[in-house]
Amino acid sequence: MIVLKTEKELNKLYAANQIVARTLRLLRKKIAAGMTTGELDALAEQAIRAEGAEPAFKGYHGFPATLCISINEEVVHGIPGRRRIKNGDVVSLDVGVLLDGFYGDAAITVAVGTITPAARKLMHVTEQSLYKGIEKAVPGGRLADISRAVQQHVEAHGFNVVRDFVGHGIGRSLHEDPQIPNFYSAAAFNPRLKEGMALSLEPMVNQGTFRVKVLKDGWTAVTQDGRLSAHYEHTVAVTADGPWILSRLDGA
Repeated sequence: MIVLKTEKELNKLYAANQIVARTLRLLRKKIAAGMTTGELDALAEQAIRAEGAEPAFKGYHGFPATLCISINEEVVHGIPGRRRIKNGDVVSLDVGVLLDGFYGDAAITVAVGTITPAARKLMHVTEQSLYKGIEKAVPGGRLADISRAVQQHVEAHGFNVVRDFVGHGIGRSLHEDPQIPNFYSAAAFNPRLKEGMALSLEPMVNQGTFRVKVLKDGWTAVTQDGRLSAHYEHTVAVTADGPWILSRLDGA
């Protein structure tokens, strides 16, 4: 069931997502070659708790950390730890918070030091595809309009969208209906978009095959062919005035 949010509830979602945005800004500033992923995770948890919020991912279905940190061929749900970040790494950072009963969720991919032009293109196209999807988050449209816009942009540039992981509704729960694929399927649930919907759109895009596999830790998903992946996410409200990007940093 899709839960429509009131204006008051959307404002609470906005407050949670602004903490996510500020945390991502901090991480983008601090990330550097030589740091461990565990150090980044500790920094994020401290920042979130300092704002009176809680890390949404920590303990969620047993996930052990505040951040999902996925490097290079890792697609999503990478677990922070002792791994050191290196020059040339492509690092996806996924942050979730819980504030006053409502969730925030967003992700970015960051280049560490000097990366290849091919990696830079992957990041750019993935981020662009997110905004192509956001443009379609308007009342009266269909959920599949978002999926189609993302997929068409990605594939036009020679990349592939991951099928095994999708976006989602968000509110009092981290994951609510509807699921939001980043690819079009005639068989997929395709409701009308209505004012008050809150959606976390998150294209995950691979250089090569869209196929992924999950490692023995039960969480970390990697590309099957070992090629790079990128991940961007925003939480967006559907409003009469168009898409409201709740996780875009205020004033940015």
